[in-house]
Amino acid sequence: MSKKSWVALLLSAVLIAAVGCSGQNENTGGTGEGDFKVGMVTDTGGLNDESFNQTAWEGIKRTESELGATIKALESKRDEDYIPNLTKMAKNDKADITWAVGFKFEKAIPEVAAQFPNAQFGIVDSNLGGNIPGNVTAVTFKEEEGSFLVGVIAGLTTKSNKVGFIGGITSPLIKKFEAGFTAGVKAVNPNATVTAAYAESFTDATKGRSLAQNMYNSGVDVIFHASGGVGKGLFDEVKTREQGKFWAIGVDMDQSKLAPDHTLTSMVKKVDVAVFDVTKQLKEGTLKPGTQIELGLKEGGVDFVKSNHISQDVLNKVEELKEKIVKGEIKVPATMEEAASFKLQ
Repeated sequence: MSKKSWVALLLSAVLIAAVGCSGQNENTGGTGEGDFKVGMVTDTGGLNDESFNQTAWEGIKRTESELGATIKALESKRDEDYIPNLTKMAKNDKADITWAVGFKFEKAIPEVAAQFPNAQFGIVDSNLGGNIPGNVTAVTFKEEEGSFLVGVIAGLTTKSNKVGFIGGITSPLIKKFEAGFTAGVKAVNPNATVTAAYAESFTDATKGRSLAQNMYNSGVDVIFHASGGVGKGLFDEVKTREQGKFWAIGVDMDQSKLAPDHTLTSMVKKVDVAVFDVTKQLKEGTLKPGTQIELGLKEGGVDFVKSNHISQDVLNKVEELKEKIVKGEIKVPATMEEAASFKLQ
């Protein structure tokens, strides 16, 4: 082999090793070739988590098809990848806006936004403690409101009066899901108990299945999860249980395809719609960055999936309470302390 061939081979090996060891996976999504560039950095759950990141990516893909944007995603493998990945989007890819998906970016976003004052950033699920930089748009949701509705469904569906909740990482955000769900269950079924367990992960599906197995074995017949990829374990477990007797409730998007005969409903967060709308405003020059956008039932930011597994009587009750929340007649608790004293008027 010639000397030039050896050099070329060595350079190829170095490049392959560098890509393989990096803390990111790239996804360009499609063929958009516009001057308007939209980037997204996932948390450690990755793009195909069947949950939060995947929903956000759907919104990014809409910017490609409807706004002609060039899109790109970087998947973080560790929390330590957040700052490098955000930096790459702003510096190397020169994205007009880079979306950070999840509250775990609370420290990374302000730091990177300060380094690139001429770039725009968006963060989902955090208002950064109210200290939002002038080039950042914060999108948050009233998760407790959507969770309340699926709690009502669980409370009216359970036969054992034992309901479960599986959370990802213990945090104020996930506690909003638990609080709203618990309040919804108790509002329509005071005799029901809600058992909660946290995986302290958003990716450990094995832990999710173990938690679900323990709950079902203890008599729980309906489990709602707010745990990202951990929830895949819940659906794996419920599929092994008697159909029509044991139920799972999905989160963020309609997750019924994970266990069609055992998914009672899902609490959906319109992350895709929010990401698209904010990005569209930026392109049109109407966005007011440095602000928080909060979306609940009234704004269409959260909701529940109407499945065939929900009886009409239950559906009627849910719609009745939903209307009261939208009108402001019911304020859904967002903390467990508030949920403990919550009662329907």
